[in-house]
Amino acid sequence: MIAVIDFGSQTAHLIARRVRDLGVAAKIFSFKTKAMALSEAEGIIISGGPGTIYLPGAPKLDKKIYSLAVPVLGICYGMQLMGDQLGGKVKKGSSQEYGGVRVNLKKSKLFEGAGGWQRVWMSHSDQVVKLPSGFVRTGESRGTKNLAMVDEKRGLYGVQFHPEVVHTQKGRKILKNFLFDICGAKKNWGKSEWLESKLAAIRKEAGVKRAICGLSGGIDSTTAAAMVFRAIGKNLTCVFVDNGLMRLGEAGQVKKDFKEFFGDNLVVVRAQREFLAALKGVTDPEKKRKIIGRLYIRLFEAEAKKVGASYLVQGTIYPDVIESARMHDAAASIKTHHNVGGLPKKMRLQLIEPLRDLYKDEVKAVAKKLGLPQSVIERQPFPGPGLAVRIRGEVTLARLARLRQAEGILKEEMEKITRPKDLWMAFCVYVPVATTGVKGDSRSFEEMIAIRSVDSTDAMTANWTRWPPGFLARVSARIVNEVPGINRVVYDITTKPPATMEWE
Repeated sequence: MIAVIDFGSQTAHLIARRVRDLGVAAKIFSFKTKAMALSEAEGIIISGGPGTIYLPGAPKLDKKIYSLAVPVLGICYGMQLMGDQLGGKVKKGSSQEYGGVRVNLKKSKLFEGAGGWQRVWMSHSDQVVKLPSGFVRTGESRGTKNLAMVDEKRGLYGVQFHPEVVHTQKGRKILKNFLFDICGAKKNWGKSEWLESKLAAIRKEAGVKRAICGLSGGIDSTTAAAMVFRAIGKNLTCVFVDNGLMRLGEAGQVKKDFKEFFGDNLVVVRAQREFLAALKGVTDPEKKRKIIGRLYIRLFEAEAKKVGASYLVQGTIYPDVIESARMHDAAASIKTHHNVGGLPKKMRLQLIEPLRDLYKDEVKAVAKKLGLPQSVIERQPFPGPGLAVRIRGEVTLARLARLRQAEGILKEEMEKITRPKDLWMAFCVYVPVATTGVKGDSRSFEEMIAIRSVDSTDAMTANWTRWPPGFLARVSARIVNEVPGINRVVYDITTKPPATMEWE
């Protein structure tokens, strides 16, 4: 087992799942864990964290961990912590590094077959400026002199970048070196074992009681529904809420597809009027999510009462959890997801969330094992609150209509060209900021549409999509010419981090 120490970073679970991807069991521990509890681990990885090591109250680690006869790898905050606790010096760097950075990795056991100049993923402003005694520098970048360090004798390694992120060119190789060459770990983990154990747990939890599933048509809720359906059969009823916040033609398509898949076990609730009334005058995205989350639960509870259900199945995945909630005192809240932080404090239904510990690409792998159709597996991610969080400001029927039309144009043009291999999602955002334009030789003062398109594999990090200029030009021209009230289109070229996938 590889122990991953969680300091509140969004990447702690990402590190653990990367270890699992390589076939090795991983377990996450709090930074408060004592060294004795980790003595049987084959290796220890210290994750990043949202804080600054030199500020009062910064979370620390039991220093005895460094003296265990176990290899330790510190990543980002983990490297800084290791440097600080073992006698080095950490301070704010002269420059910050976020996103892709070109670095030079020198020869060491950790970088065997992964050295030289390459691109890695960084997210930091602090750095180790003085190495602890016994350590040597094994990497550098333009802005970070001590990008990596090692004390081979004690088996202690530190890297300022994130090898667990897919955008780090040789990150997988670096992790393999640590797991197999340095720790001597053996492969003992697979998706089939996870799925069977989860199905058994659902059967034990639900027994012969009935459950309903909040089905949106996306891969998360569909996979969760398919898992629970396999576990408890016809005791599951799927509920699709037509909230009036879906994309153009999507509600009808979802109802058609899933009637065929779930048959009479799919219930459709039409609730556009209720959702728009509840959102009237609301501009804050956090309030939107909480309003939508509470309304969903009220509607689900009403449907559950009709069929006598005791459980609510949700397609919550791990990125929803870590962005929504403070996992412990060291963690930071990014945004509230409607199905996590948006839930009311008191609920009659008990939750079943079989995918809660998985990332999106892991969910896709489970979906394939369950035999779900490719159309579901390839469906672009869509936020649970729908277009409500793709409209800046108040949600109105007029803004929904304009945004749907712009989304429809983007989708039509995307179908005409070859999509990038790692395209994760491409969508439009309605921005109610008026700018001056010229239409028909007359001045126009209208609003704008922003296009956001990103490439990713797990949604924890992302690059903006390099669409051909001609494609973007066609989309822009059509939106400005065909969507009333819009005279400007902008393209978002921000990576994640520092930006998130969605604007709100």
